[in-house]
Amino acid sequence: MTFSFKKIAPHLVVVLIFIITALLYFSPVLSGKKMFQSDIQQYRGMAKEQMDFRAATGEEPYWTDAAFGGMPTYQLGAKYPYNWIKSLDLSIRFLPRPADYLFLYFIGFYVLLLVLKLDWKYAGLGALAFGFSSYLIIILGVGHNAKAHAIAYMPLVLSGILLTFRKKYIWGFILTTVAMALEIVANHVQMTYYLMLLVLVLGVAYLIDAFRKNELPHFFKSVGILVLAVVLAIGTNAASLMATSEYSAFSTRGKSDLTINPDGTPKTDVGGLDKEYINQYSYGISETLDLFIAGLYGGSNSEPYDKDSAFTQFLLQQGVPPPQVESIFGQFGLYYWGSQPGVSGPAYLGAVVVFLFVLGIFMVKGRLKWWLLGGTILSLLLSFGSNLSWFTDLWIDYFPLYNKFRAVTSIQVIAEICVPVLAVFGLYKILQKTEAKEDKLKALKWTTGITGGLSLIILLFNGSLFSFAGGNDAYYIQNFGMDFISAVKEDRKSLLVNDTLKTLILVLIAAGLICFYIKQKVSEIQVILVMAILIVFDLVQVDRRYVNTENFMAARLVEQPFQASEADKQILQDTSRYRVFEQRIGLNGARTSYFHNSIGGYHGAKPARLQELAEFYLYQGNIQPLNLLNVKYIISQDEEGAEQVQQNPQANGNVWFVQNVKVVPDADAEILALDSLNTLQTAVIQERFANDLPRNIFPQDSTDNISLVEHQPNYLKYQSSAQEAKLAVFSEVYYPDGWNVYIDGKPSTYFKADYILRAMMVPEGEHTIEFKFEPQVVKTGSTISLASNILLILIIFGGVFFTYRKLNSAKTE
Repeated sequence: MTFSFKKIAPHLVVVLIFIITALLYFSPVLSGKKMFQSDIQQYRGMAKEQMDFRAATGEEPYWTDAAFGGMPTYQLGAKYPYNWIKSLDLSIRFLPRPADYLFLYFIGFYVLLLVLKLDWKYAGLGALAFGFSSYLIIILGVGHNAKAHAIAYMPLVLSGILLTFRKKYIWGFILTTVAMALEIVANHVQMTYYLMLLVLVLGVAYLIDAFRKNELPHFFKSVGILVLAVVLAIGTNAASLMATSEYSAFSTRGKSDLTINPDGTPKTDVGGLDKEYINQYSYGISETLDLFIAGLYGGSNSEPYDKDSAFTQFLLQQGVPPPQVESIFGQFGLYYWGSQPGVSGPAYLGAVVVFLFVLGIFMVKGRLKWWLLGGTILSLLLSFGSNLSWFTDLWIDYFPLYNKFRAVTSIQVIAEICVPVLAVFGLYKILQKTEAKEDKLKALKWTTGITGGLSLIILLFNGSLFSFAGGNDAYYIQNFGMDFISAVKEDRKSLLVNDTLKTLILVLIAAGLICFYIKQKVSEIQVILVMAILIVFDLVQVDRRYVNTENFMAARLVEQPFQASEADKQILQDTSRYRVFEQRIGLNGARTSYFHNSIGGYHGAKPARLQELAEFYLYQGNIQPLNLLNVKYIISQDEEGAEQVQQNPQANGNVWFVQNVKVVPDADAEILALDSLNTLQTAVIQERFANDLPRNIFPQDSTDNISLVEHQPNYLKYQSSAQEAKLAVFSEVYYPDGWNVYIDGKPSTYFKADYILRAMMVPEGEHTIEFKFEPQVVKTGSTISLASNILLILIIFGGVFFTYRKLNSAKTE
């Protein structure tokens, strides 16, 4: 066995095509522009402080004051020592963003199909079908980069697993380890979890097949090898995984200490997210058809402006000036009428791809079909969420960790992988000379009848099958009248009809093309080429509705996504340390964090205690959380909508001595005790920390003083002076897993007070108190990562050496 340029040349050409295609689709990157992504805009707001600190000092802070009153940066792009896998990831993603992710989609799927023993032509076709799947493009448009990143590496992980099951143990182990390490470094636990579900489906199919073929020893040997590969991959990412796990317990994804709700009712102990939150985005059962017909349910909340639409004509008839029509058209977001609160676009797989997928069901046999079909069905059933509640509840209640993730529609990423694979195999099988002509014709007839017939039924009877009524239509009727919604419904129907007609035409062209091949009118390569053109044309035409050149702007505007308002400028004149609360944004936006230390932010896993304080007090109009967290300034709006800055005279400051301690038995009592309490005078402390207190009353002395004299995100320095030992409360979030305190350079202890803050006993006299964020989890994890990376490199070199020796032995025999 030898390698030659002739053998690798087609693959090099395909990779070059992938690069060119990715750059052409996102062509504005060639002129230096960058895509405006809403989620990345929020991320930049959250991460600005840590990035500024890193740029100024060359150090990694691992803590930010800018968001949620203070939190670790583990989920905000923190950089860890010895993270060599991240360096590998960056070298693979060498194209400008987001072309790098599109290229990664292509290359990962291409490798998967090659491992499945398809040649480069079919693999290239499949890669284009996968990479241009509308959902994968749309998530790039809105800035779900981590999700896209994790999805892109899924096919590579599957490739390593399949190699191992094919008894390519060494290279299966190496590919699985490296791919899984890259999957983990993408840092989207939910997507990796869904990959695990697909692997379980694959494993069941292979287990049944091994049992039938009496190959159970090989199956369990492969599983053992794969387990070791995953363990090593985890080891290479130990620092980030351990840090994330540690923070998870502190966040809303962890278990709450509370047993009551704000209204006093018992709190359900779910050990994760509640069902309503998990199922907030639930896919409508009939909405599944938009995998096949893009505009079936209105496409998205923000369809492209159509000057000939019924809604546009309605606005013009109402006397709206033509220059304003397009702006108003985009503000309403009326067209999507499915089950979800809103979508940025349909999860469209492509008419031709779905046609070939159905063909694959008839043509493909064995375990490959069953794990692909099983994965597709499982993902669709779970995506229905509350629309198939009995099934979803089983998983939430009994399947480990499933209740940690929201937006159940995201699990359709499994179908995004499985459907194109089976589709390409369907095409491959029907183009093989080894298959009987009668079987091909029969499969083609059934496939055309199912897909074409479904399209035709929807086209002819859509008025009877669909209501075209959205969840908010009643509101619009009440405020704007029936004619308003009638125009919108007409456009919804028009979108359905146009896309259904397009789907039917594409199905008939694809079916006709295969029929011509069976009758020997066209060649295999001609079919593949035309199919590729049809698939790319179809998918890109839909993708462009939602992600196109209009998503790009000057790099400067993307890198500086927020501009300081007059209110921001006014507040920034104060150079002391304080926090800001912007009422318009609340706790759910990172604009404030870009300029100030904020108690708001943008993240899927907020600090749990802050969220609970907000639910018990802030959302009820009680500003106690603002006082505790030293919110000195509140940005509000006057009656005309203009911003105004209000100074909060009740803010507690950065640190204070208290006179009294109220000891309570548990978290419930602690959070309830804060109501109407003067927290400048009295601290609430749980019994489990009471041993740190010498007494509960601390007489006040006018000469006692404690103040903050120096601050950085990961370092706080205070000076204290007291006639006797005092209890100090710090307006800093209690996070014991990393924050250490020192008095005059010697380690000391602190504990939790007022449900969310830090407190400690300060001895009499003058002292220097320092809080340093020194997370042991990063040190331990980095050591494990270093050892794992070295071991992985040794194994790779060993694999290369073993393969080289094996090839040389084969030559000499």
